Amino acid sequence: MLKSIQKRKNKLRAQRKARVRGKIFGTAELPRLSVYKSNKYFYAQVIDDNAGSTLASVDGKKLGLKSNQEDVKKIAAEMAKNLASKNIENVVFDRNGYLYHGVVASFAGALREAGIKF
Repeated sequence: MLKSIQKRKNKLRAQRKARVRGKIFGTAELPRLSVYKSNKYFYAQVIDDNAGSTLASVDGKKLGLKSNQEDVKKIAAEMAKNLASKNIENVVFDRNGYLYHGVVASFAGALREAGIKF
């Protein structure tokens, strides 16, 4: 891919991310669930923005799972277990500038099926 095209894509994602983050803020009672996807792996973490700390996280690379819709459902199940162990049922979903489509939507749907509300 040309560098100019990649720069434009990164700039547009950064603009989407800033627009979304301007409206979303995580607290201890209602933390923010942020996702990150690369071409190979998928990551998610639950953040308390007031304290500036991560409450729970899951790493697809450490689990040996790729960034596809089937593996993301397994990652979501692991995240749901982490959240249940910390007594967190409600979160605010931060799609981090990504479109709510494909892998991100699959992750969110699997979390909802596991009992996490957002």
